Amino acid sequence: MKKRLIAFILISCIAFSCERDDICDSDNTTPRLVLAFYNIENPEDLNPKNVVKFRVQGVDNDETLPDLDGTKQRQEILLPLKTTENITEYKLHKNYSVNDNGTPNDPSDDTLRGNEDIITIEYVREEVYVSRACGFKTVFKNIRITVADDGDRWIQNYRSVDDNQIVENEDAPHFRLFH
Repeated sequence: MKKRLIAFILISCIAFSCERDDICDSDNTTPRLVLAFYNIENPEDLNPKNVVKFRVQGVDNDETLPDLDGTKQRQEILLPLKTTENITEYKLHKNYSVNDNGTPNDPSDDTLRGNEDIITIEYVREEVYVSRACGFKTVFKNIRITVADDGDRWIQNYRSVDDNQIVENEDAPHFRLFH
């Protein structure tokens, strides 16, 4: 009888100690910046335009973002922003490929092909309390994007969807990039 009582108390404590907000959905996590691509020849047409063989890599980072490795085309991407700094930079490649110079097992002589643009994203970070289970998330405010002018930009124009752009969810694009 004593063992059953102890088991009942333990199960009751576990079952009733959870709260409804103990599960964090995507609205309760730090959001990513949503960029959508459009046709520069018809900027009023808001039907997205594919970027072929699209690759994204952080500046000073050897890793590409998952599923943005240059093998697919994209109309929209989600970019994580640094939560410990007020600036994040990415290399965006269009028509990406690698020339292995006939030595597939020796990456030291590989050269990258395609058109690379470097975007700089500047913002102000704000920590927002979500819940006891989820803790805090970062909201990004006053976001500004610049594209480095290397004389061969494939991103020809870009616009914020709103003035004083804020990234607090991933429901819709935050910036439109025209190519």
